[in-house]
Amino acid sequence: MATLNVKNLPDPPYRKLQARARRQRRSVAQEVIHLLTQAVEEPDTQSILELRGLGKELWKGIVLARGPRQRR
Repeated sequence: MATLNVKNLPDPPYRKLQARARRQRRSVAQEVIHLLTQAVEEPDTQSILELRGLGKELWKGIVLARGPRQRR
């Protein structure tokens, strides 16, 4: 297993990393490993259920018709 040392990490990102690790009940080292692993892994295939909201910024402010009007 490799060892990674990070030098001169500014305090604000480190404090955020500590807080994030605490919320996830991990050590800072475990959180860094988790984040780096996520960043370099190939994305999984998404389910159609995970696609909700994608592209919504393209449709912002556009009002769509409720559907075709039916004649009686």
